[in-house]
Amino acid sequence: MTGTQYTDKTGETLTVGRDPQQEAFEVRTQADEVAGRTFFRNRGQERIFYHTEVSEEFGGRGIGTALVRGAVEATRAEGVQIVAVCPLVKGFLEKSGDDFAGGWRLPTPDDLSWLRQAED
Repeated sequence: MTGTQYTDKTGETLTVGRDPQQEAFEVRTQADEVAGRTFFRNRGQERIFYHTEVSEEFGGRGIGTALVRGAVEATRAEGVQIVAVCPLVKGFLEKSGDDFAGGWRLPTPDDLSWLRQAED
C-alpha cells in the first residue's frame, strides 16, 4: 500500500492510505495487517468523516491518532474541506490548533441529514 508513514507508541512503522475498496482511509502495520479505518462520504468539495475504528488488538498504541492524522493530511493536500462528525476526527482537529485552521468545520443539521440518507 502506498501512503504516509507514521510511528506508533511501540516504535512500529505504520502506513496510512486510501482504502481502494471503499470511502475510507486505512492504517496498516509493518506485517500489512489492517489495524483500523476512518470512513467518510464526499459531498461536493467537502469530505464528511463519520466513523473511525481501530481493531481491539491494536488499542493503546496511538494507531487511531496516526490514522486520523494521515487521513486529515491527505484530505487537506487534496484541497478538500473536512466536516468532522466522528468524535475522534473532531478531537484530533481541535487539539491540532492552527495546523488545520480553516480546513475543517463542525457538521450542520443538513450535513447529518444528508449523511443519514447517503447511508440508506
